[in-house]
Amino acid sequence: MSIKEKYSEEREVLLAEQQQHEIILYNDDVNTFDHVINTLIRACEHTEEQAHQCSLLVHYKGKCGVKTGDYDDLKPRCSMLLDAGLSAEIV
Repeated sequence: MSIKEKYSEEREVLLAEQQQHEIILYNDDVNTFDHVINTLIRACEHTEEQAHQCSLLVHYKGKCGVKTGDYDDLKPRCSMLLDAGLSAEIV
């Protein structure tokens, strides 16, 4: 493999990574753990264990990245979180 080919491959990988977005879920004093867990399972297709771990991170750290992907995939998921009364944004 030439240096030019290697550089091209590395550039493609970097571009693909840059196009990824993430939903950040923020802590609040309103929603219960059960509500957050059930909403993450429904909106982000988490397993029960994933949703539980994310809810703990949000509670103790203040925020947690709950889903990564293309913006078009994340937008309806984030809307579901917001509609359920959770605080979230896409970054």
